[in-house]
Amino acid sequence: MFSPVLVFASIFSACCLATSTFGATLAIDEVEALKSIGRTLGKTNWNFSVDPCSSGDESWANFAESNAYYVNNVTCVCSSIICHVVRIALKGQNLSGTLPPQLTRLPYLQDIDLTRNYLSGSIPPQWGSMQQLVQISLLGNRLTGLIPEELANMSSLTSLVLEHNSFSGNLPAALGNLPKIERLFLNSNNFTGELPETFARLTTLKFFRIGDNNFTGKIPGFIFQNWTNLKEIRTLASGLSGPIPDIGSSGNLEFLMITDLNGVESTFPRLSNLSKLEYLILRSCNLIGKLPTSLENMPKLETLDLSFNKLSGEIKISLPDVKQLDLSYNNLTSTGGVDDFLMAISLWLNFPAILIELWFHYTSALHSFYINCGGKEETINNITYEADPDKVGTSTFYRSTTHWAFSSSGIFLDDHTEEDVLVLENKQLSSSIGQIYSNARLSPSSLTYYAFCLHNATYSVSLHFTEIQFTDGKNYGSLGRRIFDVYIQGKLELKDFNIKDEAGGAGKPILKNFTANVSDGTLEIRLQWTGKGTTVIPMRGVYGPLISAISVFDPVYKPQSESRGGISAVAKVAIVAAAAFATFLLVVGILWWSGCLRRRSTLERYLKGIELQTGSFTLRQIKDATNNFDAANKVGEGGFGPVYKGILADGKEIAVKQLSARSNQGNREFVTEIGMISAVQHPHLVKLYGCCIEGNQLMLIYEYLENNSLARALFGPEEFQLTLDWPTRRKICIGIARGLAYLHEESRLKIVHRDIKATNVLLDKNLDPKISDFGLAKLDEEDNTHISTRIAGTYGYMAPEYAMHGRLTDKADVYSFGIVALEIVSGTCNTKHNRVKTEYFYLLDVAHRLKQEGNLLDLIDPRVASHCNAGEAMVMVDVALSCTNPTAAARPSMSMVVSVLEGRASVSDILTDSSIYASKFDAKKLYGRVEGNDAENNSQVKSMLRDGCTDQFMPGPNNQRPKTQINHTPKLTQMAQYNWPKQPNDPIT
Repeated sequence: MFSPVLVFASIFSACCLATSTFGATLAIDEVEALKSIGRTLGKTNWNFSVDPCSSGDESWANFAESNAYYVNNVTCVCSSIICHVVRIALKGQNLSGTLPPQLTRLPYLQDIDLTRNYLSGSIPPQWGSMQQLVQISLLGNRLTGLIPEELANMSSLTSLVLEHNSFSGNLPAALGNLPKIERLFLNSNNFTGELPETFARLTTLKFFRIGDNNFTGKIPGFIFQNWTNLKEIRTLASGLSGPIPDIGSSGNLEFLMITDLNGVESTFPRLSNLSKLEYLILRSCNLIGKLPTSLENMPKLETLDLSFNKLSGEIKISLPDVKQLDLSYNNLTSTGGVDDFLMAISLWLNFPAILIELWFHYTSALHSFYINCGGKEETINNITYEADPDKVGTSTFYRSTTHWAFSSSGIFLDDHTEEDVLVLENKQLSSSIGQIYSNARLSPSSLTYYAFCLHNATYSVSLHFTEIQFTDGKNYGSLGRRIFDVYIQGKLELKDFNIKDEAGGAGKPILKNFTANVSDGTLEIRLQWTGKGTTVIPMRGVYGPLISAISVFDPVYKPQSESRGGISAVAKVAIVAAAAFATFLLVVGILWWSGCLRRRSTLERYLKGIELQTGSFTLRQIKDATNNFDAANKVGEGGFGPVYKGILADGKEIAVKQLSARSNQGNREFVTEIGMISAVQHPHLVKLYGCCIEGNQLMLIYEYLENNSLARALFGPEEFQLTLDWPTRRKICIGIARGLAYLHEESRLKIVHRDIKATNVLLDKNLDPKISDFGLAKLDEEDNTHISTRIAGTYGYMAPEYAMHGRLTDKADVYSFGIVALEIVSGTCNTKHNRVKTEYFYLLDVAHRLKQEGNLLDLIDPRVASHCNAGEAMVMVDVALSCTNPTAAARPSMSMVVSVLEGRASVSDILTDSSIYASKFDAKKLYGRVEGNDAENNSQVKSMLRDGCTDQFMPGPNNQRPKTQINHTPKLTQMAQYNWPKQPNDPIT
């Protein structure tokens, strides 16, 4: 397709010949219009002593646009007598006026380009009458206000570029009526609201950008379904939420960039028919699961950025043509060979291993360090800032020759250069603000500095910044906005940090001071761009986090003075070596005498062959964190022992599971749990920080989850229940399903949990679910079946084939999940014990009876029934009933369950005939038979838990209440007819 600009150039060339031959001039009314337009724009150097359309040396028209940033052009089309203005291009002219309504007086105007100026005000609604206008570009100005809906009247408009201004408000729905629009650039403004549904009609759209705004709602599906001509889409920090819709209908797509989505986690969108895709950037989109193999079916893919997600599993895909790959900040693993097909890669999978190597490489620990980022070595006030001048590329890890390193990820887009400039210098500033502020290191996405071999202490951290690329004054170079976040030790310290605003102008230094606890010898300082700010002012490729210098020191440490004379260096070495050897012999003797070494050798036999991917803690650290296992810090009982809350020296909250080491069997179970948990990591599995094996102490250290268990939140003591609205319950159910799908199908080790129940689902501060207690888990055998002589599970949650015959497959977990899903919908515990009649009642029986009676909606918890989505609730119940099919083979896989719950598959795909339930299966009868069998098999009795709803977690340290309190629980009147027996602290009244 021919560019309109090229067409104009061709027309103009012909017209210049006509002008020189026939002497055609610009229409007088258009000359007057240009004078008025110039005054409004602040264009003072137009020379009206010559005809604007003349072809002489003083012509206004200059097609030698060698510098795309600075253009000063008026283009005409001429007949033999008269000329008309068809294009005005004033780029980079530092115009400080407003947008002229007088443009409507140029009836032949087709293209207006006012890119990179200092214009203010709003878009005149009168522009809507210019139906001949083809292109509008207002990029990089100070424009404000709403987009006039009158622009929708421009029936010829193909390009509307409004990016990098301060427009606000909702997008007019009328813009969906533009019949020929191909380019719509709206990024870096203050737009709000949802994308209008009328935009589904923009089927001619090819290029779409809406990043750095405050939109709400989800990414509309029509973007990829209706816009079949789409070649490029960019939504960087747009404010929109996920999940990302399926992209399979966008066969013409060449550039796809979506970053920093709000909303819940989601699996990878369906990627198919993308044979033309060259750039795929889905950064910080809350993606979970494995890397899809469909990535291999993109023959033109050159850049792939999936950083800052929650992807997991082993990297098994092959991408031989990809030149830029960034998979950093995920939970991915690699068995090697990934680098063989990459020119640049950023994985950061095994950074702890790198630190271990560095610890052994250096023999001394530090109390301070100073870095001149992007510059040479400088000494200021007797402090030496180490040089950091290396111009390494993006997506790289650089290690200095001393005690620090840095990583950079991402690539600058659209800068049209072979190499990205990551070291900046402004010599004009060095004399006025100091050497360390005249240079800086820049990164397109994430810049992280690491310090290692530090003494454990609380450090003072000072970060030095100066904006050396943007300018001050009334020019377009002053309109640049650099916005990024600052993390120290993983904690967000500065959100949406803007150097220029904080310092009060460009070229002015600013120092930001923090404190950081170092407990493992390492310090991490991360600067992260999240898609906000300008990306093309004053030029392309200058955005992203920037830093000038770093100062870190221990304010308490005082260097010891050197000894004057005395013992020689050789003697010192000999004394230290002898003392160390003697100490070693003494420690070995004590440990052997106490039996610790003998016990450790036993543990080592169990550890053999298990690949541990976790850290270790000392008993001293754990005692300090838990105040010597103070009873006030006890928060519950785990699968093998008590659980304590603790706080490490760096302020991190932990949960410590203390296990007994009474026998080799206990040791073996402990090691099994370590091995399995360390091998699997997923957003919906409780994270293991490490373990402690010291003397007779066996402990696991987990992340601490503020909101305790799902059981306590739903049907615990009333004062500890949480307000779980319907969207939250649905999110919890989907999260549990995702966690199980990972264990069964995505993890390198296929795992059957064996005891899924509400007490084994914990809730974090955002009420996101995490599956806990892998102590009862079982590695899946090759035939996907395990016959167990030791049944480990809970009454009411165990699948029939497992409870009766010990036959264990992943479908046993599917059954248990179905029970938990029913509990989430109903807000009622699965099993209810009538102490008078010594009977159990089961929620599953109630659900089937309600279904047979056609009253399944009565199952919904009255606390949410009035404002829940009945359709979603019925889908969840139908899924639960399919999962609890008495025939294991008829139950769906957990990945299929996730697809149905998320709406990517139909519930009819998994529905089975549950009418057989009443005749072939009854939970009450089943567990009655199991209990009878247990009397004959005491080993099973000991390993089966009686009540899956009895929440073993304590109220918490100092009996604190949860952060979110529930209102008084209403009566569950709809289910009263089924004679649920009342229990103490039961929410059913």
